[in-house]
Amino acid sequence: MKTIILTACLTLGIFIMNAQTTTTEKKKDAQGYSYEVVKNDKTGVRVYTLRNGLKVYLAQNKDEPRIQTYIPVRTGSNNDPSDNTGLAHYLEHMVFKGTSKIGTQNWEVEKKLIAQISDLYEQHKTETDPEKKKALYKRIDEVSQEASKYSVANEYDKLISSLGAKGTNAHTWLNETVYKNNIPSNELEKWMIVEKERFSELVLRLFHTELEAVYEEYNRAQDNDGRLVNYQLMKDLFPTTPYGTQTTIGKPEHLKNPSMVAIHNYFDTYYVPNNMAVVLVGDLDFDKTIKMVNTYFGTMKYKELPKFKLVTEKPMTSIVRSEVKSPTAERLTLAWRTAGAGTKEALLSEITSNILSNSGDVGLIDSNINQKQLALSAGSGSTAFNDYGYQALSLSAKDGQTLEEGEKMLLAEIDKVKKGNFDEMMIPAIINNMKLDVMKTFETGDGLATTIYQAFIQGRNWSDIISETDEASKITKTDIVKFANDFYKDNYVAVYKTKGVNDKLVRVSNPGITPIQLNREAQSEFYKTFSKIKSKDLAPVFIDYKKEIESKKVKNTTISFVKNKSNEIAKLYYIFNMGSDNNKKLPLAIEILDYLGTDTMSVEDIKKEFYKIGVTYSVSAGNDLSYIYLSGLESNLPKGIALLENLLRNVKPDQEVYNTTVATLLNTRSNAKKRKESIMNALINYAKYGANSRFRDILSEQELKEMKASELTDLLKDITNYQHQIFFYGNDLKPILASLEKNHNLNANKAIPVAKEYAEPVTQDKVYFANYDMVQAEMTRIAKGEKYNFSNTGTVNVFNNYFGSGLSSIVFQEIRESKSLAYSANAVYRMPTDKILSDYMQVSIGTQANKLPQAVDAISVLLNEMPKIERQFNNAKESSLKQIASTRISKTNIFFSQLALKKLGFDYDNRSDVYKNIQNLTLENTNDFFNKEVKTKKYNTAIIGKKESLDFEALKKLGTIEEVTLEEIFNY
Repeated sequence: MKTIILTACLTLGIFIMNAQTTTTEKKKDAQGYSYEVVKNDKTGVRVYTLRNGLKVYLAQNKDEPRIQTYIPVRTGSNNDPSDNTGLAHYLEHMVFKGTSKIGTQNWEVEKKLIAQISDLYEQHKTETDPEKKKALYKRIDEVSQEASKYSVANEYDKLISSLGAKGTNAHTWLNETVYKNNIPSNELEKWMIVEKERFSELVLRLFHTELEAVYEEYNRAQDNDGRLVNYQLMKDLFPTTPYGTQTTIGKPEHLKNPSMVAIHNYFDTYYVPNNMAVVLVGDLDFDKTIKMVNTYFGTMKYKELPKFKLVTEKPMTSIVRSEVKSPTAERLTLAWRTAGAGTKEALLSEITSNILSNSGDVGLIDSNINQKQLALSAGSGSTAFNDYGYQALSLSAKDGQTLEEGEKMLLAEIDKVKKGNFDEMMIPAIINNMKLDVMKTFETGDGLATTIYQAFIQGRNWSDIISETDEASKITKTDIVKFANDFYKDNYVAVYKTKGVNDKLVRVSNPGITPIQLNREAQSEFYKTFSKIKSKDLAPVFIDYKKEIESKKVKNTTISFVKNKSNEIAKLYYIFNMGSDNNKKLPLAIEILDYLGTDTMSVEDIKKEFYKIGVTYSVSAGNDLSYIYLSGLESNLPKGIALLENLLRNVKPDQEVYNTTVATLLNTRSNAKKRKESIMNALINYAKYGANSRFRDILSEQELKEMKASELTDLLKDITNYQHQIFFYGNDLKPILASLEKNHNLNANKAIPVAKEYAEPVTQDKVYFANYDMVQAEMTRIAKGEKYNFSNTGTVNVFNNYFGSGLSSIVFQEIRESKSLAYSANAVYRMPTDKILSDYMQVSIGTQANKLPQAVDAISVLLNEMPKIERQFNNAKESSLKQIASTRISKTNIFFSQLALKKLGFDYDNRSDVYKNIQNLTLENTNDFFNKEVKTKKYNTAIIGKKESLDFEALKKLGTIEEVTLEEIFNY
């Protein structure tokens, strides 16, 4: 068997590992624009450099008439002044605030007030007397209130959303600040008009409220122990350079004492065209697009960048140990410093990391720790920055297991690499899977665009990205062993995340910000002019499922086929209309399959065979649907089918493995009760469904311990005897059908077990509170609505855009922009995925605990009366229409969207009806919907936070308060 698969592996290698010439070719289009392409690059990426130094990357993706846009700036928190850390990040926030043209009603008056605010901040920064500092902040608040009279809050977001944009956001990291939008292709020029103006100058409008929102983001980071571990890891790995001496979010004392002057200086220094790029991937014409980019962005002025002083880290010569405490379960991270992106060392590190742990679960750590369940989980990963990087190994400890023991286990696996104790064929298998991952990434516009902007940030040529896996193919086992012996020494960082009280949390007082004026009805002259610019309309295209999906009945099984028009990667699904509602043991059976083999093959052997042929498999069980899934190179999928069917037919029970799995499961349950995120999820579920919920209806500890492994393997062996359907996404159905007829039970006719039904109780003004030591408090209010009613779908689509989701929504403006109560706030009306279920209205906010009373009042006001702003509503309506018009259902979504529609009672693409409904929708219709479905409902509320920090008198306004135990909400 192994010999056959090894041959298949080599066949795969011949198919995708052939080294291609990746030389860069210089070309010129008919208009005279010069660009570079890489020979044999299937993505067709063109790289232009404008006269002002701006890099422009263009690539086509015709899946739908939309374009993924990124504007990356090659600067981040590493360039923050040491006395103004966090600056790059809150500058990113301020770039959304507009310019002297966007976001203002009267710039001549407003700019004088902003200058006054800037001067006050400079005084505030240097003032040491606490009382005088408070007085200065009060004055800043007063002048900001006056300045807000002349602003138009969120006008940039209104401009962009009017285009039908999605995913409007930005992020800042060590060496990068990246601005992102996904737009309809017919709105490309209007997008450029806005973005050119946006990056032409910086106006620090509505500064003090946004800065407070950034501080709320800092609070969120304090409550995220993953970030705390990473901060310590970076500090220990990079004690000399900004990689470790400062964080992207910044120090709290710097966030509370900013300098608007310093922010302007940073913008003027780094936000210059020769330090920026425009990345566009989607339905575009190369020649028209580059001309357009040059017209708008080519006018930006080139400016010399400052000469950087090269600061390097000294080689690590000893082990650096640190401890981080938080309420969550214990885990450890070990990390070795590497060279930066694009270096041979970074590539060797990535391959070695995959030898230790990889997506096929066949690395040394996967096989020797995870597969044997010697820890809750363990893994390895490699990260590359511009100048440095690191390889990290992590391990989550089991109860009673020390982190020291975990460290020894990880080091033992490294020692095997150093001694060459691993299968040599792992290396070509890793390279093959790396190439498959690249194919999957480049399949989507966003995946390709993300890879492009990362290459720009790292200063790498596109040819280097395209040739990277070919370079990896040259690496041998001898190279890896030599690297491991040179690299892995007592020169690493060890961060122990232990359970305890985090005594480093920073808790500050509520600054008492006066809500600023939003001026929702106002528009700048720029907006008025912009609104008159007409783009060519895009007609919506609705899918004909009967045309796009080829279906046939083979024996007793329906097989559906959708053709892959993009690449050679195929996907195969067995789909069962049953899940945990039908049999509570099914999810457990699927979980244990990951640890079991057959009579003739160990689980390690099985996973290696899949990994060698570049095919992945997974089995999953939801509430009412279960899937068996295969994906990989289409030519190898029949081999994958044979392997999978053999496993399902001949899976061998192992009581010892089962008992260990149960112990791990119980340990995982225990750890969930220590994690804020898990507790809040359970609390929301309790507020929504009460005690008799699906979430709480689980196998008890006693049931788990009394169960026999054979009960679960019998269930797995029997699963393909149940009625099910098959979906294949690929190029040629015939070989797949032949393999299915040979290996699969196409006569399956066993009836699906009856599903247990769970009630949806009425919500009735109850407040459920869980105590947890954290800086913020998180609150979610939820109300049960009516049964599914399709006629509301169009209204709900626009209502969500207008009222509660997105940067220009009513809730976001009131909670964050005006009152600065939270970093994140949203309100969403959710329609069910099944026609027999009910709608729910849900409002969520995370805020500093001492701001919660204000947040309670603000949300209550919004849920009692929806502000009616005709212009903003029309904007939301147009955005919804443009998003539908520019969206195309493609690839596997063709089948799965139809599957979802069938649960709602439809056999056609009902977006055609939604589109018509939205066209006829008015603000009054939407307000009627709000009054009926949102305003009149009773809400249950879930709140998590530190009990001593919360104002329970304020919470009584929401209903009867009940402090719940973790046992109540988790049911264990």
